[in-house]
Amino acid sequence: MLALSHYNSSASPLLPRFSNDSAGKVEAMVAVEGLSQQGNLTLVQPTNSGVIVVILSMTLGIISNIVALFILANAYSLQRRRTKATFLLFATSLVVTDFFGHVIPGALVLRLYLHGGVHPNSSDRMCQFLGGSMVFFGLCPLFMGSAMAAERCLGVTKPLLHSSLVTKTRTKICLSVIWLAALCVAMLPCFQLGSYTYQDPGTWCFIKVLSDTQEVDLAFVVLFSGLGLTSLAVALVCNTISGLTLVLARFRRQLGSHHSAKSHDIEMVVQLVGIMVTSCICWSPLLIFGLISVIRSYTGSNGEDLSSYKTLMVMGVRLATWNQILDPWVYILLRRTVLRKIYLIAKCQAGLRGNILGRWEPTSFHSSEKKQVNQV
Repeated sequence: MLALSHYNSSASPLLPRFSNDSAGKVEAMVAVEGLSQQGNLTLVQPTNSGVIVVILSMTLGIISNIVALFILANAYSLQRRRTKATFLLFATSLVVTDFFGHVIPGALVLRLYLHGGVHPNSSDRMCQFLGGSMVFFGLCPLFMGSAMAAERCLGVTKPLLHSSLVTKTRTKICLSVIWLAALCVAMLPCFQLGSYTYQDPGTWCFIKVLSDTQEVDLAFVVLFSGLGLTSLAVALVCNTISGLTLVLARFRRQLGSHHSAKSHDIEMVVQLVGIMVTSCICWSPLLIFGLISVIRSYTGSNGEDLSSYKTLMVMGVRLATWNQILDPWVYILLRRTVLRKIYLIAKCQAGLRGNILGRWEPTSFHSSEKKQVNQV
């Protein structure tokens, strides 16, 4: 999907490449006619620098996800605390989903980009698969982020109830339900409940939002955007409750034996906040732009602003693709060992001994980190 980041906006109109046989000519004519109905797609003119940037971006995303997956898998294998192990299982599943969500759609979009955008030999099945992949791999991280936030909120506010309800088996069932729910939404166009179509500049497929939208297209976009925005809202509420609970607990803390447990909770909540902020920045524009575009298209009020909505959709999907690159860095950078070093540097330079951050002393980590600092 990162191939969307580079294309020539002044490209010439799409020129079909006809086959020598009559069947190929008929297929090409049908394809061109269908594309003209979808809205003046342009032929992408790839440049060497653009291809290099795309490949480097995809490489960065793949390496980031692999590094984060290695860190999480290693931490999960060494973890004995059940609440932490549950969180790591969620996080590992999220990184695996981000990895495949980066590779599969990205490879298809890069192929279209290198071939000059959509052309008559392109199969509608590929567009359906690409559009479904973008919806599936878009909803999965949002669903997982809200589920992780809800699990941590329960663990922080009701630890006894959390210990009795949350188990590894139930966590795996929850993950399966999330993947199945996202898959069901992505496959709705297979049952004529919505549709996927090539989007300007012809290098990606997504839900039909810009032209010839019907009631089912409007309902599909409302469902997709509604589920995504609801997931972000649930994560925001749960993380806010968890954060406020931990802050109040810090002020009321009296026994030093609670240092280790609180440090684990802080690390998980900080990572969840990082996931939430990343998801909000990356996914909110596409969810909102798609919703606005389909409503105006359905009511016929987009008119001369159609090119502006095309630009907004491209900008939205560019931001969304960065979510799969930035998510792994949340786990790479927001670990306790890294935060501890950042804290020590800030303390030495700014003299924060009297600040509330002084409560997060390095000694609070020794009991739980001594055996993990050199391993995670």
